[in-house]
Amino acid sequence: MNVNYIIPPVVAILEGEFLMGSDKSKDKYASSDEMPQHTVRLDTYEIGKYPLTVAEYALFVEATHRAAPRNWEEQKQRPEHPVVYISWDDAQAYAQWLAQVTGQPYRLPSEAEWEKAARGTDGRIYPWGNEWDASRANTREKGSGTTTPVGRYPQGASPYGVMEMAGNVWEWTSTIYVGKYPYKNDRQHEDFNSTNTRVLRGGSWSDSSRNARAACRIINVRGYSSGNRGFRLVRAAPLVGAK
Repeated sequence: MNVNYIIPPVVAILEGEFLMGSDKSKDKYASSDEMPQHTVRLDTYEIGKYPLTVAEYALFVEATHRAAPRNWEEQKQRPEHPVVYISWDDAQAYAQWLAQVTGQPYRLPSEAEWEKAARGTDGRIYPWGNEWDASRANTREKGSGTTTPVGRYPQGASPYGVMEMAGNVWEWTSTIYVGKYPYKNDRQHEDFNSTNTRVLRGGSWSDSSRNARAACRIINVRGYSSGNRGFRLVRAAPLVGAK
């Protein structure tokens, strides 16, 4: 049986070190669970250039008969927007499905992978630099009141050319919330079978610039969904801790 799917465009992030977390002397909004700023080394991986869209998720719902997210008929009228009302379990199921039908190692990004793709190696506060610019992202300051089509803010791209890493939708990561840094790729942080809360990154259309900082972390239980929660994928080797 033929299965329809869309291959997400990806951006390669080459192996190497980056600064993860916040430095209070440089970022006045830094919170305690973003500190201390520390160096993390990651292997090469590829990350989705955009958050997953309604059009992409619709093919998954059609193929698997998984329950559609809330407001689905309304969402389907905006296929180029990020899909929302997505729980961590939904995002994880989609990643496993796409990996199966393509034979490629798709999965959710760790929060370290997400953060490096968002800010580069130099610890910048936003994808484009250290100063907030409301014209570069869909946040509360913009006043859109909802999601916008992916790719609408190319001037907000990260150093690698990854889009929508500030604003539009919060994005689920694979990572279990552990309040203390440093981040490590281990079972404490990465275990797909754990029922613990997960980290989301990036801010959303309903959040202020403070939450659109690349180092900002929020958490939710795996089953939670809302109109500003979505996700993107990486294509990379499995995480060590994700058993």
